[in-house]
Amino acid sequence: MPVKIRLQRHGKKGKPYYWIVAADSRAKRDGKYLEKLGAYNPNTNPATIELDINGAVTWLQNGAQPTDTAKAILSYKGAMLKHHLAGGVRKGALTEEQAEAKFNAWLEEKSAKIEAKSDGLSKADAETKAKALEAEKAVNEARIAAAAPVVEEEVAEDVATEETAANEEE
Repeated sequence: MPVKIRLQRHGKKGKPYYWIVAADSRAKRDGKYLEKLGAYNPNTNPATIELDINGAVTWLQNGAQPTDTAKAILSYKGAMLKHHLAGGVRKGALTEEQAEAKFNAWLEEKSAKIEAKSDGLSKADAETKAKALEAEKAVNEARIAAAAPVVEEEVAEDVATEETAANEEE
């Protein structure tokens, strides 16, 4: 039975949410699957990916073929690297400890990159909000300045009217 690691679509129109599953290649896209390996939400920035790395590696070692998108997700989360390192351990090129050390070093580097991206996004968001606030303040000040001469003219007219009324009474 040929097995594929692929995405199974969930969510509503325009808001996709995917499960990462191991399924028979002959099954429907959203049909029966053998095992759920994780979830992928492309609606967030950066995209949210939850993945059982050990389960994915087990399926890869048993011959499951990932689709292009699933392969990109597995690579992003390190399942493909762990599968590669496991092959090196089987061949005797690495020990289990060396492979685990390499994988953990890669994970730390990857998490630092993701953290830097999310920090950059939050900084850009804060800058955008600050610029919008400054623009709004400038518009409000211009609006107040434009309304001030009209109010002064009305006050001057009222004072002049009162003075003429007082002069007429005398």
